Amino acid sequence: RMDNVLSIILGGGAGTRLYPLTKTRAKPAVPLGANYRLIDIPVSNCINSDINKVYCLTQFNSASLNRHLSQAYNSNIGTYTRQG
Repeated sequence: RMDNVLSIILGGGAGTRLYPLTKTRAKPAVPLGANYRLIDIPVSNCINSDINKVYCLTQFNSASLNRHLSQAYNSNIGTYTRQG
């Protein structure tokens, strides 16, 4: 049962090696394709593995990352309810 599993994603890197892309945002918030961000890969892996409790710890320039997580997963930061 995955009801007792909690996922913690460490998403707070400065991304110095990606500097042009990380000048104003955290590395996990770097765009990937049109509507996705790097953080969507581990979040998607968790959701597809039936891990519904997902927390993302942010640190560096986290405003755009927090905004993306809130808008993309249609929930408050820190909570996600899988429907269906």
